[in-house]
Order: sequence, then C-alpha cells, then structure tokens
Amino acid sequence: MKQCTHADALPHPEPAALSETCPECLAAGTHPVQLRLCLTCGHVGCCDSSPGRHATEHHEKSGHPVMRTFEPGENWRWCFVDHVLV
Repeated sequence: MKQCTHADALPHPEPAALSETCPECLAAGTHPVQLRLCLTCGHVGCCDSSPGRHATEHHEKSGHPVMRTFEPGENWRWCFVDHVLV
C-alpha cells in the first residue's frame, strides 16, 4: 500500500483566509463546492469539483504537498505528490 512521505513533517497552520471561503472563488464571483486547507501555509482553496480547482492550483504553483478537507465533520488529508489519502 502506498504511503505519504510528507504528512508527518508538516506544521498545523491556521487558515490564511479571513473569510471561510476560497479567496480566488470570491474574487472571480464563483462558488466553491467544498474547501481544502494547505497544511504547509494555511491557504484555503476549493476542491476539484469546483470550477476553479484552486486547491490543486495552489499545490501546482507552490509545491506544497498535503492538504486537508476544510469541511465540518470531515478529517481526511490528501497528498498531491504521492496521490494518496493520509
């Protein structure tokens, strides 16, 4: 079974966004389906089911490897590098 090689070394940042939505979606006037939180810097971005796919875009631009769900009642994490749930 494939494992993430990044999650154990990550900080636990607070969300960087002041609002509780994706700032890129807010600026574009679109609505996120669900939100994700970067575990390196705290960037809040929308999921891949959202029009902007801003969490994935953030990973592609920053190289930050792991994000977690930012949805109430959920606690999973995803490693973009290893393509595995953490």
